[in-house]
Amino acid sequence: MSNEPAAPSSVRPRRVVTDRRGGRSASPYDTFNLGDHVGDDPAAVAANRSRVARELGVGEDRLVWMEQVHGTGVAVVDGPQDGPVPATDALVTRTPGLVLGVLAADCVPVLLTDPVAGVVAAVHAGREGVRQGVLPRALSAMASLGARARHVTALLGPAVCGACYEVPEAMQADVARVAPAAAVRTRRGTPGLDLRAGLAEALQRAGVTEVVTDARCTVEDPQLFSHRRDGVTGRHAGLVWLG
Repeated sequence: MSNEPAAPSSVRPRRVVTDRRGGRSASPYDTFNLGDHVGDDPAAVAANRSRVARELGVGEDRLVWMEQVHGTGVAVVDGPQDGPVPATDALVTRTPGLVLGVLAADCVPVLLTDPVAGVVAAVHAGREGVRQGVLPRALSAMASLGARARHVTALLGPAVCGACYEVPEAMQADVARVAPAAAVRTRRGTPGLDLRAGLAEALQRAGVTEVVTDARCTVEDPQLFSHRRDGVTGRHAGLVWLG
């Protein structure tokens, strides 16, 4: 008999990744921008977020967002928040119906679920987050709520691909020290970073065996937001919850 906590049988993890279609925002945020920190009309962002809640069948107060700072801050949440969680790049919960959101426009939105323990996490993993270890910290926070790596499934959402993400050689080496698989060559033959490859490697090293990758490149796909491609732009979201 297992002593591990089990999620209620009626609750199961759910994951969604949005794109830029179907919202209220005007150019250059057109149209389904969910970022409230990029200069878009606040009313348009509020309408887009309201649509997310409506489509997911939850109250708007059940959407939890982060003030993402490209760091390693992790917050465990158990209810609605008064605004974005400050200085945080990963959210963890075991509260059903609480939707955790991670915003991205080239960084990797990582959605983690343990259906056995009933624990989920949303992680913002950019270059600095990968280098500093935001993913292991999120997995540790999940473990504190009863999650086990062997039960965790991971979705690595759309992000800039290694062929498009050119970086200085010293920067590549800095990331490769903690995520060797992230070091690649771009299509021009220059030093590049494949953050999803580095994250998949880190997950496997942590004992996570089920890793699903959304291979879309934000720079190459016009239906996704990309800061590297467009400069001023919106943000799509990765969303995870127990429902």
